[in-house]
Amino acid sequence: MVRKVMLLLALGSVLLFFLAFFFLPIFEILRGGFVDERGHVTLFYFAEFCRNPLYMEGLCNTFAIAVCTTLLALLAALPLAWLADRFDFPGKRWLTGALLLPLILPPFVGALGMQRVFGQFGSLNSLLAWLGFIRPAEAIDWLGTGGFMGVVLVEALHLYPILYLNAVAALANVDPVLNEAAANLGCVGFRRFRRITLPLVMPGIFAGGALVFIWSFTELGTPLMFNYERVTPVQIFNGIKEIGDSPMPYVLVTVMLAAAGLLYLLARFTVGRKAYAMMSKAGTAVRQVRLSGMRGWGVTLFFLALIGIAVLPHLGVIGISLAGAWYRTVLPSTLTLAHYQAALGHNLTVPSILNSVRYAAVATAVAMLFGVFVACVVVRTKLRGRWLIDSMSMLPLAVPGLVLAFGYLAMTQKGRVLNFLDPIENPTVLLIVAYAVRRLPYVVRAAVAGLQQTSVSFEEAAMNLGAGPWRTFRRITAPLISANLIAGGLLAFSFSMLEVSDSLILAQKSVYFPITKSIYELSMLLGQGQALAAALGVWTMVFLGAALLITSFLLGKRLGALFRV
Repeated sequence: MVRKVMLLLALGSVLLFFLAFFFLPIFEILRGGFVDERGHVTLFYFAEFCRNPLYMEGLCNTFAIAVCTTLLALLAALPLAWLADRFDFPGKRWLTGALLLPLILPPFVGALGMQRVFGQFGSLNSLLAWLGFIRPAEAIDWLGTGGFMGVVLVEALHLYPILYLNAVAALANVDPVLNEAAANLGCVGFRRFRRITLPLVMPGIFAGGALVFIWSFTELGTPLMFNYERVTPVQIFNGIKEIGDSPMPYVLVTVMLAAAGLLYLLARFTVGRKAYAMMSKAGTAVRQVRLSGMRGWGVTLFFLALIGIAVLPHLGVIGISLAGAWYRTVLPSTLTLAHYQAALGHNLTVPSILNSVRYAAVATAVAMLFGVFVACVVVRTKLRGRWLIDSMSMLPLAVPGLVLAFGYLAMTQKGRVLNFLDPIENPTVLLIVAYAVRRLPYVVRAAVAGLQQTSVSFEEAAMNLGAGPWRTFRRITAPLISANLIAGGLLAFSFSMLEVSDSLILAQKSVYFPITKSIYELSMLLGQGQALAAALGVWTMVFLGAALLITSFLLGKRLGALFRV
């Protein structure tokens, strides 16, 4: 009885946390956009949004970016996943690991490198001019007028690994007996893939595709870096100053939340529900075809080509950080380390790094506390409705960070319930909470995976010998799932360090800037601003790359489960 009461109290604290810092911000947004000054529900503000051509253009552009990004990421990820699942070829182990490299650079930092490579005075045009294909005065605008293509390309190159991880996991779960039966009936080649394999892996592709779509639909940093302002996220960012006087920012956020939610539900019920039960594969292993000679090296070159394109933003950022001079040349004319020294000596840099470490560390501890508890409730109890708790813990992946950040601003306005947490004065608490809520799903999925693979008999034996729940978890369960906990904690910490939307919106005073806000502010400075921002960007690549490498080593193919809505 005591254990049940303790469980219910702990569960109540989790629900209260979600109510205060997830559902309440969304409620405040809805109230701000659909309730007038007299407290009456109204659609007037929404009608004003629909009549404003600038807002409608922004929404259409945002939707177009998300669709193009998702399709481009799918075109890159699906062939790679199929080849990795079906064939063995030279260098496969290293190449499949290198496919995750794009994840180590936040896309808004990668925008700097992409502009330097594909800009009108960038490396590609300089190379074509040097080869004599174009004249120097006839530079090609590869990124397109206004930066639309640049935003799509940068986001697709950054996000395709998420689709790849989900597709690989889905393909690994396909019973090979089904493919063999289809081949025996004459269904082979692309027809077998289209009729058998693709329907079976569609739920996995949907899981990754939904996350890529929502992520790119609500991305704020990349359009800002390309100065592409006619998109809804940037319009929301520019309207923050009017949050206390105008309802239009609330309407913009509500429309973004509704559009992302409706599109997700539409895809969920039309594609995501088509899941197929399969028999266990315990007795049947996937037989990979060993490719050698020209065919094997052809697949290797295909992987190398896509990886090479994907790391162009990274190379551009490294080049900017090391360039003493780089104008209308393929490579920097001179190299220097002065930018790294200047970045570390800038009054924004070191304090922002320390701030990010502090915010991310506390946020990770909060996410670990709630995430492990949720995982234990879902896997180790028979509590009714535990599936609802599991689904609720995944909602932060489906709700844009931009929406939550704006919601925190809304509920801390004068006269609102959490006015004492005003981020304009001190955003520390809200930044920690925002990071924790956003990264909670990673901890939950990692812990759930570990508990599902660990026999409950060890815990039952400990309890039969008189150990209490806490002692059993500390002495038995935690050591058995330590690899999963470390992996989930590393991802939560590293992605919190590099969170963009929450940092740009909530951090208003320079003394509280996290590192991503400092990178953005430095990139806006004239002169060496971009070089200083790139130097900090290289630091983020090294940091996040090490975290992903360790996480991949600990989880292996289960890494893809952390990136599912």
